[in-house]
Amino acid sequence: MSRVLSKSLSRALDWLLPPVCPATGQDVDVHGTVAADYWASLRFIRRPFCGQCSMPFPHDMGEGMLCAACLDNPPRFNRGRAALIYDDASRKLILRFKHGDQLQAVRTLVPWLAEAGAELLAECDVIMPVPLHRWRLLSRRYNQSALLAKNLGVLAQKPTAFSTLKRIKSTPPQGYLKKDQRIANVKDAFAVKGDVTGKTVLLIDDVFTTGATLNACADALLAAGAKSVDVLAVARVVRDI
Repeated sequence: MSRVLSKSLSRALDWLLPPVCPATGQDVDVHGTVAADYWASLRFIRRPFCGQCSMPFPHDMGEGMLCAACLDNPPRFNRGRAALIYDDASRKLILRFKHGDQLQAVRTLVPWLAEAGAELLAECDVIMPVPLHRWRLLSRRYNQSALLAKNLGVLAQKPTAFSTLKRIKSTPPQGYLKKDQRIANVKDAFAVKGDVTGKTVLLIDDVFTTGATLNACADALLAAGAKSVDVLAVARVVRDI
């Protein structure tokens, strides 16, 4: 009976809110899917890639091999994974989700995150979103990383903490800053307001660029006693590959 009711509700929802691609607005058959031509334009990150930051490699370098950037300046987090390469196609979806109130994109992105971060999800104790400062949250109305973390936690049956990691300093947007400026911008911007002692934390964000924000979050969590910190993003910026 419950399955019949669920199907009926689903059909009613499709009638009231017809499924559309969250990136293009085109009609699609099922909520949470994207248009076929848009799907063909996406570049998913697949092995081989750097074992720490998931930077794609042009060919297999061997299990656990790290990229030059991670060898020269190791990230503060243990492992980073991302579902997509950040390019014109993925940017379109992320920006509509982040700034365009296309919240239905959660249904699209969470399964991609779950696949890309399967090993991280299996080993984490708690999932946390990269937080927004309260003034940014007030102007934007929602934290896209928190929405992803919440739904990912439900899917993976893992606890999610939304108020343990806080952004205590309001910082300018990172978008147009160089790497060194990004690092300085988020220095001491985060604080931990709960107990993370001995826990493996999985941080969720939308875009992994230089890793400055993720490193600053990891620093705060490790200083508070976290055992380790992994990160999972929808997309990551890559060098030419």
